[in-house]
Amino acid sequence: MISLRRLAGLRRGFDITAWYLPLGPLLLAASLVPAFHSHGTQLGGLPPRPFDTLAVLAIALECLPLTVFRRWPVACLALVSLGFAIDQLRGYHSLAGTALPFALAAVGSRLERHRRATALGFSAAYAVLALALYRLGSGESPGEFVLFYLALVLAWGIGGWLRSARAAEAERRRRVAQETRTAERTRIARELHDVVTHHVTAMVVQAEAARYLTAAPDRLDQTLTAVTDTGRRAISDLRHLLDLLNPDHGTGTRTPSAGRLRTLVEQTREAGQPVEFTEEGTPAPTTGSADLVAYRVVQEALTNALKYAHGSRTAVRVQHTEKEITVEVSTDASASRTASPGGSGRGLAGLRERVDVLGGDFSAGPRTEGGFLVRARIPAGNPS
Repeated sequence: MISLRRLAGLRRGFDITAWYLPLGPLLLAASLVPAFHSHGTQLGGLPPRPFDTLAVLAIALECLPLTVFRRWPVACLALVSLGFAIDQLRGYHSLAGTALPFALAAVGSRLERHRRATALGFSAAYAVLALALYRLGSGESPGEFVLFYLALVLAWGIGGWLRSARAAEAERRRRVAQETRTAERTRIARELHDVVTHHVTAMVVQAEAARYLTAAPDRLDQTLTAVTDTGRRAISDLRHLLDLLNPDHGTGTRTPSAGRLRTLVEQTREAGQPVEFTEEGTPAPTTGSADLVAYRVVQEALTNALKYAHGSRTAVRVQHTEKEITVEVSTDASASRTASPGGSGRGLAGLRERVDVLGGDFSAGPRTEGGFLVRARIPAGNPS
């Protein structure tokens, strides 16, 4: 028994009109084979009649329009219906009569506008045909005409069902594409925040400190050099991020990782923040995205320390195990009340999302003894 999921997949990939280009010529050829004469649809019970020129014309009207149904569905249905009427009224009963339900299904699946008017028009035409056949004295009961009409309605309904399924699939793909674009914009915004905020914060803090060092040229020169170096690193990281966003970038592009934490700590120290750094354990052979997330946690925590606790003692502790990476960044009570760049809260929220995606734990908040603590447990080995 076919599962519902597989049936839905077949429904989404099935286009009924794709079969019509070969179907029309095949029905035409089969209908002209002598052995198949008068072995097609018989509506009204009229006695069979030998094929003549009009029979060939009726068969052509029933079959050939199927090849151009995609472009003119309503006009093609009208031609097929006309051919079917001639076929039945003349008593040819050709195999080409099978084209009528296929035509109805195709119109039901392709027609977007005037669907109700088309259905009413076809129903009226069928009523006229049934009345004409009945008056010819075929002896067919009205119930037979109604039964055949219901079969045609079923064909129309199948086409409508395929049309609805196709529209639902198009809407699903549009929604998935929109969600993908939103997720990608969020990722880009998060990366820009992580890269830019850290360096710019360090530059602002260093520039603020330089204003008070005009009487000490050596220290002023050292501070301005640190600002310059930080700016260069910001440009380098921004170029790296733009390379990552470029679909043609090479596979060898570097990615920030926990292995670069010492460099990150040194940059923060140059900005005037006293940082103690401890790294324990051996990293797992395959860390996946955990390495990058650990780096971003330390980066954001140190950025916040520069913003809100400049000059306070800050401790960074990173512990590696085979299964996870644990990061703790603690800052003592703020030792500086100078103005610093304001925060939007996006950084910590973004970190929480990163860690949650990998199945880890994240917390950030004030310590009971004063200061602030950021802690993250990041499972290792997750795919990048």
